[in-house]
Amino acid sequence: MRKSVLSLTAAVCLAVTGGVAASLVVATSAAAQDKYPSKPVKIIVPYAPGGATDIVARLIGEHMRQDLGQSFVVENKPGAFGIIAIEEMARAKPDGYTLMVGNVSTNAITPVLFPKKFKIDYVKDVVPVTRLVDIPEFMVATTKDFPPQNLKELVDYAKKNPGKVRYGSVGVGSYPHYDAALFAKRAGDLDMVAIHNKAGASGVINDLVSGDAQFAFLNVASTAPMIKAGNLRPFALVNHARLPDYPDVPTMDELGYKGVGTIAWQGLFAPAGTPPEVLETLFKAAGKAMQAPAVQEAFKKQNFNVVPSQSVAEAKTWLAGEMKTWKTIADEVKIELAE
Repeated sequence: MRKSVLSLTAAVCLAVTGGVAASLVVATSAAAQDKYPSKPVKIIVPYAPGGATDIVARLIGEHMRQDLGQSFVVENKPGAFGIIAIEEMARAKPDGYTLMVGNVSTNAITPVLFPKKFKIDYVKDVVPVTRLVDIPEFMVATTKDFPPQNLKELVDYAKKNPGKVRYGSVGVGSYPHYDAALFAKRAGDLDMVAIHNKAGASGVINDLVSGDAQFAFLNVASTAPMIKAGNLRPFALVNHARLPDYPDVPTMDELGYKGVGTIAWQGLFAPAGTPPEVLETLFKAAGKAMQAPAVQEAFKKQNFNVVPSQSVAEAKTWLAGEMKTWKTIADEVKIELAE
């Protein structure tokens, strides 16, 4: 009888401890699944490979991988002013596994200029995680058969030759288009002609070098080779301060054109509804990535400024401010847009 009781007691203990062990296994497994990230993360880029936004996404993604232990895979989804990429990201499950690296064009200007083109509510469905980098811009002029040597001479020349000065742009409603149009307005309602090139910055640069266009607003990184070659001349810089590589090029602010020109920032975005703890993990990982020596060196070579947000909350305030600024610009410079 004593033996039977002992056997029964042992069996009960085994069942209880076995159950506890099983519970621990389940709990551990659930915890592993809950830890973010537990699988690869997709970063959508609204442009083809090779451009500034694509470069930023791949650099940041690689160093976030090193920090978080999961791959950050870039998928390029160009087209429709960035709307294709934005909508795919915004409609994804808000779990931190589908993100987007966008820029001032796609994530501030497009929502302001083309709200009817969206099938989502951009303000409600998209959340910024952090600002990443600022990309300075030059006002550059061709050196081919164009007399002005600086911005003041450009203004004087345009006043004396109404309707004959041609500026390049990457398309109607693009920020280089608005930058030049706003400059013309602020300089005294100058009468100038827009030359649009759908091939992007490279197409505009070709137009400048050939003399088809005579000046344009383009980012520093894309224009640097032609400036060094003597085919383009920088008249002014759009940036927080002068660049060490171009100490003699004054900023637009210095020249009396405060608020004219666009610093082409890049930012990291996620679907609205992404858990706060996941957004915080991404925010911290992106911040660490931007401080990595290899990333800093790569950005420095391109004259990119690292400008992370102070917090996820601050990033939201920043984006709202950018959209407000572009609403003001669009109201001041009336450009006819195709809806």
